[in-house]
Amino acid sequence: MKQLFNVILAAAALLSLYACTDETIGVSITDSLSSVIEDSSFVIEGQSVLNDRVQMRTTTKMLGAFSAEGFGSINASAVTMWMPAMSIDTTGIKPEWIDSCRLKLRVPYTNGYTGDPLAPMRLNVYRLNKPLPSPIYSDFDPTDYYDSNDLLASDSYSPMSGWMETTTTYVSGTMASDTVRVISVPMPVELGRELFTTYVNNPDKFSSPKAFADVFPGIYITNSYGSGHVLNIKATELDVYYHRHVQLNDSTETDSTYAQSYLASTPEVVSNNIIHYDIADEVKAMVNCGEAIIAAPAGYEVQVRFPIQDIIDRFQANVGNNQAIINSLSLELPVSIPETEYNIQPPTYLLMVKTSKKDTFINGDSLANNKDSFYAIYDAMNKTYTFTGLRNYVLNIIKNQGGIATEDDFNFTITPVDVTNYTYTQSYYYGGSTSTVTKISPMVSRPAIVRLLLDQAKTKITYSKQIVN
Repeated sequence: MKQLFNVILAAAALLSLYACTDETIGVSITDSLSSVIEDSSFVIEGQSVLNDRVQMRTTTKMLGAFSAEGFGSINASAVTMWMPAMSIDTTGIKPEWIDSCRLKLRVPYTNGYTGDPLAPMRLNVYRLNKPLPSPIYSDFDPTDYYDSNDLLASDSYSPMSGWMETTTTYVSGTMASDTVRVISVPMPVELGRELFTTYVNNPDKFSSPKAFADVFPGIYITNSYGSGHVLNIKATELDVYYHRHVQLNDSTETDSTYAQSYLASTPEVVSNNIIHYDIADEVKAMVNCGEAIIAAPAGYEVQVRFPIQDIIDRFQANVGNNQAIINSLSLELPVSIPETEYNIQPPTYLLMVKTSKKDTFINGDSLANNKDSFYAIYDAMNKTYTFTGLRNYVLNIIKNQGGIATEDDFNFTITPVDVTNYTYTQSYYYGGSTSTVTKISPMVSRPAIVRLLLDQAKTKITYSKQIVN
């Protein structure tokens, strides 16, 4: 559909409008007519492709297993190396005064799992015998990296088994609160004593993750029993509990207890989710029938052919030799949610990136640049994703390629991602905040599925045209 709105503008206004932009065509003329044109009659085509091997550039870990009608079955485990504490409390402490240690799995209090939260399940924790490779992918086989006899812990777990914990942090004067469920797994006390002794005898081993890998390469966490849910673990750490003698006065002393995090999984160390996703026959049938299905993690993504040449040709034909400004270019994707057990929802974010640049984007830990990569957030009320900011994409082709799109300019991949934002307060007195995207990585926060209704997609260009009288 094309809408044309004609407005008579004064010559001074026209001069002001066009003098400050470099996307104009021709020169300003006093007697003219300005038109604002909105065109959304373009067709986008695409198809689902399997993407079962992704690089997990995130500290988020998935653990568990379930089978859901309309989605399929998923089994998720994780491996991680460690960032050691730079300093460990040793004052007045002996190795035998290390009382216990625990592996802490921190799960978001809201939306921290998919499935049945009461399903009885059990996890195993193994010690790795060598550092993990880098890069590492979702189809990683940990068989050669641990010994099944080197079991550190085995414990039952569920989303409801953890206790609630709220932490408050201050960054640049901004207070942020985070509420999680903490699943605490007892680990061998000998491990805590080993780490303590190593630090006392050779503190340089705690100076970096690489040096520490000689002491403790990492852990492998796997679901060992049961099926029913998958956890989204946002943080992993190893806490050590100990005591020391405290002299109260000349004749009285007592024991005081303490705790310290010796190890944590951070963005600086190698970690990975091992995903086994058997896609449901119903989903495969939709794909075989030409439906554009996105499923995560490590499932389907959609490759589309964007009608950029049609957009440019129609824009240039309509403008002719007159002046024009492209105001915006956007893609609105309506979706439907397949019926699934556990009511599995669409991804929160989608990334649309030139297919030729997708691997570089993911492997390079890039951010969307609004020229060959864009992201959209799911609008649950309207059941749509809208990619805005495509204006630079079309302008680049018009200005630098003479309006001729290459094959590379047509082909995009739409894939589910997790987006990390940093929000900070702009003014202590007047309030207001700004949110900045700091990371875009393959989606591993939870299982997700959605159907893109490409036949109803709305690719819309809006531009202003000055018609010479």
